[in-house]
Amino acid sequence: MLREKNILVGVTGSIAAYKSAMLIRLFVKEGANVKVVMTPSATEFISPLTLSTLSKNPVLIDFFNSQSGEWTSHVELGLWADAYIIAPATANSIAKFANGICEDLLAAVYLSARCPVFVAPAMDLDMYRHQATTKNIETLKAFGNTIIDADHGELASGLIGEGRMAEPEQILGLLKSIFHNSLTLSGKSALVSAGPTYEALDPVRFIGNHSSGKMGYQIAEELAARGAQVTLVSGPSQLKTLNRHITVHRVVSAEEMHDKCSSVFDRSDIVVLAAAVADYKAAKPATSKIKKTTAETGNEQPMQLELVKTVDIAESLGSRKQAGQLIVGFALETDQELENAKKKIRRKNFDLIVLNSLNDRGAGFGYDTNKVTIIDAGGKAKAYDLKSKKEVASDIVDEIEHRINV
Repeated sequence: MLREKNILVGVTGSIAAYKSAMLIRLFVKEGANVKVVMTPSATEFISPLTLSTLSKNPVLIDFFNSQSGEWTSHVELGLWADAYIIAPATANSIAKFANGICEDLLAAVYLSARCPVFVAPAMDLDMYRHQATTKNIETLKAFGNTIIDADHGELASGLIGEGRMAEPEQILGLLKSIFHNSLTLSGKSALVSAGPTYEALDPVRFIGNHSSGKMGYQIAEELAARGAQVTLVSGPSQLKTLNRHITVHRVVSAEEMHDKCSSVFDRSDIVVLAAAVADYKAAKPATSKIKKTTAETGNEQPMQLELVKTVDIAESLGSRKQAGQLIVGFALETDQELENAKKKIRRKNFDLIVLNSLNDRGAGFGYDTNKVTIIDAGGKAKAYDLKSKKEVASDIVDEIEHRINV
């Protein structure tokens, strides 16, 4: 489950830091790529050389390496990791995380991490039971972090009770279990289209729309996070993918998007057509910039454009749907939303259609949020509240999973 996973281990200043050496060793034996971040105080309990040797990577402690002159980017570390395990986590470090204090590299990476975060507390009994610590731990849980509860036993102070960091084997088992359960689409291939298309009028101008591609990119990330191998066909967008199991093909026009989607469609188990494809293009794009004035008179002339329909990618692919394939389409409507979406799902042979309305505040192009209704081929509709596009992507993939695994 951990082979080729990128595991970032955070070590804070606790006597339990000796356990981190065994934890790192176990991760490496499982085939994971391991990097280690330490707080300065952690180096008083275990040597960075020891952890560097075990992880096969330099240990990172400071933002700036005065000897090499290199800057350590906490953002890049947060993006690199598939999981961030902070073990041991002291009461002080937990308090920093809960309150957004990042006075060291380890805490800065915590605030930058987009991957699942696991926190393994280690401290004395009374510190672990203190209301401040219990409140901070509950805050981390509310953030979505996984707390690996401390064990009961003899502590460094001589007291008997809770506060011992969980054993490395327990942490390894938990992580393997979570990765196993999260890879519910392992072995599946997915095709996702995202973003707008631009249809040239001349070398300077184009017909397009306001789509940013955020919804399609989030769906691709969610499918990949659950184990699918994803091909993302993206129209013009500034967005980038994070998961290395996503292969991105960048296109510009509807015709280019159709050709690329068509080439991988037959080998895709899941197809999500989230792109906002332009419906029309110029019948004859000009080869040079169209001038506002005529050469003969020098007067401005009204621009007249002859438009023709672009290829209907959704309808083209829907007509080729094979047994076992699942196709999800999108409908962005401004009136008679539900009725129009139901017509579209039948006409284009979709299994699901995701409806959003420009009448809903915070939904549609450009926003980081969306409000959708998911409709199946039988006409059953399920409406969702306004959520972040990441959460909406999770809801959509939940519906895909339910149907593809039946």
